[in-house]
Amino acid sequence: MAITTDIVATYRGPRRVIARLLSMGPREDRLLAFLMFGCAIAFIAQMPRLSREAHLTGQELNMLLGGALLGLIFIAPLALYAASWCLHLLARLFGGSGESYRARLVLFWTLLASSPLLLLNGLVAGFIGPGIELNLVGVLWLAVCSWFWLSGMIEAYWTRR
Repeated sequence: MAITTDIVATYRGPRRVIARLLSMGPREDRLLAFLMFGCAIAFIAQMPRLSREAHLTGQELNMLLGGALLGLIFIAPLALYAASWCLHLLARLFGGSGESYRARLVLFWTLLASSPLLLLNGLVAGFIGPGIELNLVGVLWLAVCSWFWLSGMIEAYWTRR
């Protein structure tokens, strides 16, 4: 399936998508692509907010974009790899079985699959600004990420195949 089709399918049933991705076998190149696409979309999602901030405060937009680029494209992937290792250890501590590839797949897929809501969050932050609307979209993104991640971890570590 195409990634876009999988993203839409994740909103209908995240466990089925994770099970299908796991059944394709461990491939680190696929995980790296998921991670980098997710981080790139997160960077794109920040552009409207940063543009608004630059306009309102008089800061240089290129400097703000450079900082976001450094953080989201270079530093965030390293932090997410470290977080996935910690999540793997936590899953093993609670009786899960499987290799660390599973935790990476679930975390990186959660980031990529929730990216449409990240884009919505960026648009709301850029066009409306701080307020209840931005908070609601942020809470919605957090809830969806939690749902995708928990469902994926259950499928990856506690479902017997």
